[in-house]
Amino acid sequence: MAARPQPPGGLRLGVNIDHVATVRNARGGRYPDPVRAARLAEDAGADGVTAHLREDRRHISDSDIERLMETLAVPLNLEMAPTDEMQSIALRHKPHAVCIVPERREELTTEGGLDVARDENRLARFIAPLREAGCRVSMFVAADRAQVEAASRIGAQVVELHTGAYCDAFADERHAQARDELERLRAMARFAHDLGLEVHAGHGLAYDTVRPVAAFPEVTELNIGHFLIGESIFVGLPKALAEMRRLMDEARA
Repeated sequence: MAARPQPPGGLRLGVNIDHVATVRNARGGRYPDPVRAARLAEDAGADGVTAHLREDRRHISDSDIERLMETLAVPLNLEMAPTDEMQSIALRHKPHAVCIVPERREELTTEGGLDVARDENRLARFIAPLREAGCRVSMFVAADRAQVEAASRIGAQVVELHTGAYCDAFADERHAQARDELERLRAMARFAHDLGLEVHAGHGLAYDTVRPVAAFPEVTELNIGHFLIGESIFVGLPKALAEMRRLMDEARA
């Protein structure tokens, strides 16, 4: 895997290409190709690519994962539910990273964090073979102390903090709630870091919400997808990615 220079302050940008596949699947066929989007993001400076292989295959497909593994030089972060099928797929491909997320068929997007605290024993058994295979295992959780502690106890190397509540409150101009959610994220980033976990963040981040989260010194990676793919319709993916990177780097500097 090709090494990239470490970004300023150690803050990496992972680009989620799921919704390129959503557009492709709306009509069928092969266009637009999410693997082409992943390569374009890689060439434009993304530090990694994220793809969520869902049970119902509503966007990313099994063949997409195979082609991403074959062609990418940057790390692939495979988002998946904690099911036997997904574990088998991850163990077959051995991506650089695996992010365990909750999943419901009826949801439009991932609606909340994983309840690690309620399912510790099963999740500990689930992630052990992934770690043994060399995958960096991340748990996608709300900014909640009990969930972060549970992720640490089961042996995850990473927590990815769900930023959706903060972004939704900001978008709805619920300013006090947005500030409260941001402070909760800040506190849990510190707490997770103190436990020895690597800290990532993502979900719903856009140009107007990314700076405060990027400024958290404990956060080492932001995973952003829907906004960047949407913005690329108007300005192209390299330009959209460059602006996001600029905002992240300014906030971290």
